[in-house]
Amino acid sequence: MNTNKLLKYALIFSGSIGIILLFRVIPHPPNFTPVIALSFYIPVLLGFWSIPFIILSFAITDYLIGFHSLLIWTWSSLAFIGILSKFSNGMKSRLTLSTLGSCMFFVITNFGVWLTSSFYEKSMNGLLNCYIMGIPFFTNTILSTILYGIAIEFFIFSKYFQSSFIAFKK
Repeated sequence: MNTNKLLKYALIFSGSIGIILLFRVIPHPPNFTPVIALSFYIPVLLGFWSIPFIILSFAITDYLIGFHSLLIWTWSSLAFIGILSKFSNGMKSRLTLSTLGSCMFFVITNFGVWLTSSFYEKSMNGLLNCYIMGIPFFTNTILSTILYGIAIEFFIFSKYFQSSFIAFKK
């Protein structure tokens, strides 16, 4: 692989990790960040080897902003979102699957809230209430994933990676 291409991948990778770190520490509307979209697109562009680095960026920011009891649920959902990227094969599937990643994040993390917290009774009614109370956060998550996914598709993916990234992933 030529040096320019390797440099381009390194810059996009480190920039993406930097964006994840930045958007976790700067003030923002709840759950309105590029994190889910990047957790999906980084492995699409660079391969599965990038998933541990995504989790590491979360670990660093969780250290800075404070560890919490839901780490296993958030980190594992991000890993699943990265794995989900394996099934993408075109722009429409990438946008659909990244949106599905938002849904996975909502289901997994809210299940974790229900299971590990004392906010909700441990019953189907309590689980349902937990998901209902999470809808405002889910709205921001899904909107930000769609908007950032579209931005990644049109400003990064189509400009720099038309089909050349496929050889790099293998």
